[in-house]
Amino acid sequence: MLNIKTFQVNPLMVNCYVVSDDTREACIIDPGCMAETEWTAIKNYIESKQLKLVHMLCTHLHFDHIMGCGFVFRDYQLNIEGSMADQRQYEQLRLYMNAFDLDPSSIPAQPPVHDISGQTSIHFGTHTFTILKTPGHTPGGLCFYCPEEELLWAGDTLFQGSVGRTDLPGGDTDTIIHSIQEVLFTLPDTTQVFTGHGPSTTIEYERRYNPYI
Repeated sequence: MLNIKTFQVNPLMVNCYVVSDDTREACIIDPGCMAETEWTAIKNYIESKQLKLVHMLCTHLHFDHIMGCGFVFRDYQLNIEGSMADQRQYEQLRLYMNAFDLDPSSIPAQPPVHDISGQTSIHFGTHTFTILKTPGHTPGGLCFYCPEEELLWAGDTLFQGSVGRTDLPGGDTDTIIHSIQEVLFTLPDTTQVFTGHGPSTTIEYERRYNPYI
């Protein structure tokens, strides 16, 4: 059974997840922490549970979801695992931080990106995440699905009652709707969806009530 700890980080209130199983191997998903205090809280949790962090997974490479990747690389020597279709977004990290009046000097240097968009799955402990390609919010959007427990980490592709914005460079409304309808909505209705911002939801709820779909 997976253990899931959610941390809401940075002024844009990103959901960062630490996911582990009984082997104590763990992955961190979307480490958007920009303050050392935020990172310390996450690190203290990892150490208190005696977890071994083995993956740093990013649903996409917008600045608010990757500001903490330098902390993870510094302390655990893990590279980003995401899609290099988002390289432009990755390279604009500091530009966007400045645009939102955030201090880029507050975060450590960013690590390299290991492109997992060509893979079908990621493994840790006794669990496997299926890698789903869901462009639209960004060109390289990914979701991570655990079929064994019907859990989905959707990043900014799908929210409770909403979808990811598509007005930033690389976004496309038709593409994100296609990703949701043809990829995410093929999952079981009972799938719990952990979002990049805001509360969790289910595939059934979004299929029935999401006004954007």
